Amino acid sequence: MASSSSTEAETTTERRGIPGAQFVEDVETYLTQSGLDVNSSLSFLQERLQQYKLVEMKLLAQHRDLQAKIPDIEKCLDVVAILLAKKGTGEPLIADFEVSEGIYSQARIEDAGSVCLWLGANVMLEYSCEEATALLQKNLDNAKASLEVLVADLQFLRDQVTITQVTIARVYNWDVHQKRRMREAVTAEKDS
Repeated sequence: MASSSSTEAETTTERRGIPGAQFVEDVETYLTQSGLDVNSSLSFLQERLQQYKLVEMKLLAQHRDLQAKIPDIEKCLDVVAILLAKKGTGEPLIADFEVSEGIYSQARIEDAGSVCLWLGANVMLEYSCEEATALLQKNLDNAKASLEVLVADLQFLRDQVTITQVTIARVYNWDVHQKRRMREAVTAEKDS
C-alpha cells in the first residue's frame, strides 16, 4: 500500500495555477490519509470538479478570443505588405474600408509610407510600414505562442476533470461496496 501512496503523490502536479487531481488507487487509504469520511470526500471532489469546469469555461473563452485575434493580425500584416509592395511604384491602391458598422467607403491610397494601428483602449499610433510589419509579426508570434500554451492548459485541465470523475466514481463505488458488505454481515448474524 505504501507504493500506491507514493504514486499518488507523484501524479498530483500543478500547471499554471491549475491544481492537479489525485488519482486514488486505494480508496480506504485515501480516506484515512485525508481524514475525510465518504460524504465529505465526495463533496470535496464535486467542488473540485466544479472549479475545473469554471476554469475550463474561462480558458475556452480565451481560446475563442485568440482564435479570432490571429486572423485579424494576419489580415493587417497582408494589408501592410500590399502597401509596402505599392510603395514607390506611383500606382495608387484603391481600397474599401468600413466607416461604421455596415457603412463602407472607398479610399485611394497613394504612396503610403506609414499606417495607423489600433493598440487598444481607444489608442491609435502611426507607424512606418516596416515598424508596423515588425510589431504585427511580434503580436502574431505572441498570439500563436499563447494559443499553444492555452491548448496545453486545456488538455491538462481535461485530464484533471477525467481523473476527478474517475476518483468520484471509485469513492462512490467503494462506499456502496462497504455498505453491501455491512448489510451482508448483519444478515449473516441474524441468520446464525
